[in-house]
Amino acid sequence: MEIDRFDPTPIYKQVAHVIRARIQSGELRPKDPIPSESKMVADYGIARDTARQAVALLRSEGWVITIPQRGSYVAEQRPEEPAENGGEE
Repeated sequence: MEIDRFDPTPIYKQVAHVIRARIQSGELRPKDPIPSESKMVADYGIARDTARQAVALLRSEGWVITIPQRGSYVAEQRPEEPAENGGEE
C-alpha cells in the first residue's frame, strides 16, 4: 500500500494502519517481527522518526511489543480478542 502524502491523516498513522491491516489479515502472525524502521524508511520513503511514531502507536494500541536490542514483534494477544478463552480446551 502506498502512503498518500495528500491525505490529511498523519503519515505515521497511515504506516501504522498498513501494518495493523497486515496483522489483522494474518499476513503477520503473533511473534512475527514487524518491518524494521530501516525497511519502513526504504519501503514508504518516510523519515526514521515517522517509522518510530508508527511503531509507538501500534505498541500503545497493543498490536506489537518491542524487545530492546531485538526489535518489534506482533503481540500474542490481539487487542480486540478477550484475554481468556472461557476455560475450554
